[in-house]
Amino acid sequence: MRILHTADWHFGRTLEGRSRLEEQAAFVDELVALTEEERVDLVLIAGDVYDSVNPPAAAEQLFYEAVARLSDGGRRPIVIISGNHDHPERLSASAPLVGERGVVLIGQPTLEAVVVPCARTGEEAVIAALPYPSEARLGELLSDEAEEQAVRRAYSARVSQLLARQAQRFRPTAVNLAMSHLYVLGGAESDSERPIQVGGAYTVDPSAFACQGAPAAPQYTALGHLHRPQYVKGPGVIRYSGSPLAYSFSEAGQAKSVTLLDLAPGAEAMVEERYLSSGRPLAEWNARGGYEEVMRWIEEGRDSRAWLDVSLTLTEALTMDQIQKLRRAHDGIVHIRPVYAEAERETEDEVRLSELPVQEMFRRFYERQTGGAQPDDALVACFLELIEPETAEKEESA
Repeated sequence: MRILHTADWHFGRTLEGRSRLEEQAAFVDELVALTEEERVDLVLIAGDVYDSVNPPAAAEQLFYEAVARLSDGGRRPIVIISGNHDHPERLSASAPLVGERGVVLIGQPTLEAVVVPCARTGEEAVIAALPYPSEARLGELLSDEAEEQAVRRAYSARVSQLLARQAQRFRPTAVNLAMSHLYVLGGAESDSERPIQVGGAYTVDPSAFACQGAPAAPQYTALGHLHRPQYVKGPGVIRYSGSPLAYSFSEAGQAKSVTLLDLAPGAEAMVEERYLSSGRPLAEWNARGGYEEVMRWIEEGRDSRAWLDVSLTLTEALTMDQIQKLRRAHDGIVHIRPVYAEAERETEDEVRLSELPVQEMFRRFYERQTGGAQPDDALVACFLELIEPETAEKEESA
């Protein structure tokens, strides 16, 4: 059975007010072409199909068109769960209509696994599918626990129980999968994910995907939420597919992809990352040569398709005419951040100052505050004596 795993589409999301809908539509075209070329039997979408609980109509239309095209008239089953950005009831409202076409929409956590037949191979996939398990959706008042570690253990244990309950449908003769939208310990975050953990409380230990007590273990766990494609260490193969587009400049330079895997009952998952080309990349420029250097880079065609976050070192403020010329020269400029040389030097001086011994820092502070007077040795000794308990306390806690 050939399976495609994707997540975190975030349809409706903008970049500082700039629409990404055209890029998202291009991603749908690329994804549909890939599923047809690779003869994909099952598509898993692990949450956050929208960017908000009340997405714009154009985003909803794009999602429905994407699902209709991917399902190939009901010949290719699709299983979709809600993420922390989605409204669970809204996402699953059309489930009765699309169910006949092999599309399974799951908004709220359930105790039942999803069983999907594969017509091409004659196999069945059994999926322990858990939508974003918020405290409210789990029906747990975990915040009564005062200690963060206790909250995390309780939350992780509840997730583990739900997955294990669904995994009772697993069997050695089926393709057994787990699927969820959450933050798993060990995953690397970026700025564009809305946090779903408070401190470390609402995180899940990878051991939750062992599905203890089930007739078989998951052969692959398909995750959503983190936008960087990555594996997580734990039982079996646990993977975030990542987002199809870069949604913040913290993702600049990341290659975006979807995950393809071949699975047979009882066999090890054969996983392949397929890189995407449809989205505009995000790039950060740091032009120490100022306005002229940025204009030269644009003329050279550097990052011509990218969205840009531009920092440029200046001695004088940019004029409105210069700003307008920059924006006309490259339609992808999102931010223009002036960095003034004097401020840069002050920052460097502050860094060097922080590396000095405490007594020398005090001497310089005293000199500045008094207009040039030098503290005598007795005053310096008195200062060191005053801060000694605090210094000792820090050393003990280190």
